[in-house]
Amino acid sequence: MATVYGVGMKTVGELEQQVLQLDESERARLAARLLDSLPAVVVDDDEGIAEAVRRDAELEQDTERGMTLEELRRLVQP
Repeated sequence: MATVYGVGMKTVGELEQQVLQLDESERARLAARLLDSLPAVVVDDDEGIAEAVRRDAELEQDTERGMTLEELRRLVQP
């Protein structure tokens, strides 16, 4: 059974259907705002999250270690 949040408010399923009809840039903007509204790390049991956080901290300390998207493409394309 869907949860109704108040008079005139939509269920999550109804909102999802409407949101999926937005164009890509509007969905991206909404997704970014929703992600920003969540805690930085919901569950830290995943070693992948810990590794990503560690790598991000390394890049913050030494930006020369990173590469541009174009540099990455040149490395992975034959």
